[in-house]
Amino acid sequence: MRWRRPPDLEVPLGLTESSSAAAAERVLTRAVGNPLVRGGLTLVAGVLTGNVLGFARVALTAYLLGTHSRADSLAVAIGPTDTLNSVLINTIVFAFVPMLTACPAEERAALFRKLSRCFAWALAGISAAVIVSAPWLMRILAPGLAPDYFAAAVTNLRILSISTTAAGVAAVHYALLYTERRFGPTAFYQATLNVFTIGGALALWKALGVYGFTIGYSAGAWVQVAVVRLAARSSLKAGGSARTEVHWREILTKPAFFLVYAAGLALNVTFTRAWATHTGPGMAAALDYCMRGVSVPLALLVNPISNSLLPEIARLKSLFRIREALRLIDRTVGVAALAAVGGCGFALLFRYPAIALFFQHGSFTAESTRLVAAVFLGLGPAMIGWILIEIVSRSLFALDRPWLPVAASMIPVAINVALTLKFQFSRPEFLGLGATCGLLAGFVFLFVVAHLGRRRWMRE
Repeated sequence: MRWRRPPDLEVPLGLTESSSAAAAERVLTRAVGNPLVRGGLTLVAGVLTGNVLGFARVALTAYLLGTHSRADSLAVAIGPTDTLNSVLINTIVFAFVPMLTACPAEERAALFRKLSRCFAWALAGISAAVIVSAPWLMRILAPGLAPDYFAAAVTNLRILSISTTAAGVAAVHYALLYTERRFGPTAFYQATLNVFTIGGALALWKALGVYGFTIGYSAGAWVQVAVVRLAARSSLKAGGSARTEVHWREILTKPAFFLVYAAGLALNVTFTRAWATHTGPGMAAALDYCMRGVSVPLALLVNPISNSLLPEIARLKSLFRIREALRLIDRTVGVAALAAVGGCGFALLFRYPAIALFFQHGSFTAESTRLVAAVFLGLGPAMIGWILIEIVSRSLFALDRPWLPVAASMIPVAINVALTLKFQFSRPEFLGLGATCGLLAGFVFLFVVAHLGRRRWMRE
């Protein structure tokens, strides 16, 4: 006789499905309502948009300039400027988000005004210094650039220097908006830059040639300032006539650790680009095209994760829940590592058809495709070490553990310089090898030493 469940224990199939659907809906609602998840999704949307437009910008550059020395004159100016602006933005955001988060609303507005005045003057001074010293800087940034294109590179650098003041002023606004979990106005920074760079190049190509790219880039940076200033107006109304007790000395020294860290990482690629100008015409441009393939996964993983993670880790630290913060960092690094390795493998496997599909048009020939694909073979794996070292380092900054990331940031450029000068890399396949080895070594050092010090951190 077959056993049958008693009637009171039987659950109708429709009710089970309905309950499961309702539970799934509740989980989804809670996830979307979570500020960490919602902020990450907003930043991912902005990064995706910016990188789609970034591909369009690089494709247009490839179409008009190819891998000619004229492309080098743009690459050696726009690459370092992009790096400098990113360093400034990340430094200001990661230095002052925790400080602004800890302030009451009235004092926060007063501190923001103080930060704005301080950095506006400092950044204007940096832009002016770059304009004056552009010829000497270009001899450092592109020592092997063809002499006929040196003057164009200098002019490009001077035009782009105007964007540096805009990037820093916008970053102070980003820090304020992040404390309120308002990621929307800040998420589309790269998208704005790319739209205006493309527009400037198309509108001014016949009249000004390569300078259309740099004029559009600088215009886009100032448009983004207008966007975030408008978004921050409601937050500043709460400040009234409140004052802040934060001293100027603390404002100026607070970003120092992150600035040194970000500059250390930036020098890794800056050195590789400078070395590329020695290896032949078009090599610096080829490296810059490859950087698009590295920067896309870097931006997709690092910016959304770290920018939405930072306020959460700062909050857990302020509540003395260090163990919980460390578990959150571990889970994030694990997911990022899987994504980085998978993305790198996919990019290396399909690099040649992808480069041909996106870039092989106009001045970008089949020979250009072979050159860029060869350079990417050595540079592509750099994304793994770069992604992981960035996520771990930014998390440690949020925990007020700055010395370890600063020490780790010096390892990539040191190893890169040592390997490059030792083996005199000149083949395209080896051009990015020093940068890749350096970033992977920097992450391993950071990961091992950070785990060895955790018990002491929790006791403190």
